[in-house]
Amino acid sequence: MLILLPPSETKRPGGRARPVELSALALPQLAPQREAVVDALVALSADEGVAARVLKLSARQRGEIADNAALRTAPTLPAIDRYTGVLFDALDASSLDAPARRWLGAHVLIQSAPFGPVGALDEIPAYRLAAGVSLPGLPALRRVWADATTAALEESKPRFVLDLRSEAYAALGPVPGGIPSAYLRVVTDAGDGATRALNHFNKHAKGDLVRLLATARPRVVNAAALCAWAGEAGLVLRPGAPGELELVV
Repeated sequence: MLILLPPSETKRPGGRARPVELSALALPQLAPQREAVVDALVALSADEGVAARVLKLSARQRGEIADNAALRTAPTLPAIDRYTGVLFDALDASSLDAPARRWLGAHVLIQSAPFGPVGALDEIPAYRLAAGVSLPGLPALRRVWADATTAALEESKPRFVLDLRSEAYAALGPVPGGIPSAYLRVVTDAGDGATRALNHFNKHAKGDLVRLLATARPRVVNAAALCAWAGEAGLVLRPGAPGELELVV
């Protein structure tokens, strides 16, 4: 099973004094796109005013432009530790034991805007770039990433993909049609037979689910096997709309 996660707007600072190696990240065939986006983001960051406008940053957020300017030389952390926010705080990867972290490294990709999909243990610097930003000199990020990422995912041949990304980040790398996959929605029963999608608890539930998977490390080869495991683990995970699963919380 391959799990696709969204990134987070917030990042943990610092890391080891080892610059990012774009060619060493997961799906190395995406190196040309990574080089292009990183070059454009570093170049943009040379002018703080223009960068703040393009990236839609407030005065308080302008300090993050320096992170972008230093992308090629900044300290790095494993991606699963770099991101903070509701999903990643619930996952709390830093508290997992070594086997669970290795499982994350083998089964999780995080869809970033500057680097494309990165492995959970791939080391990346802090940055500021959202999926909807158009960088000067480049097409929209969706055009930069989508076809190349879909092709890279197809080449990697996962048996089953569980997509936990937001729709904006899923658009940066659609799962190939020939690969069995399910898009996860977190819902609650509305009490009248209908369900209601959740926002804050959506992210928390996804983080809890990935943590439980990393801890239990079940053998999951398709959506039915995942739902069966979830039921044994005390979760309510069921088929939803075509191509989707619903996690009921």
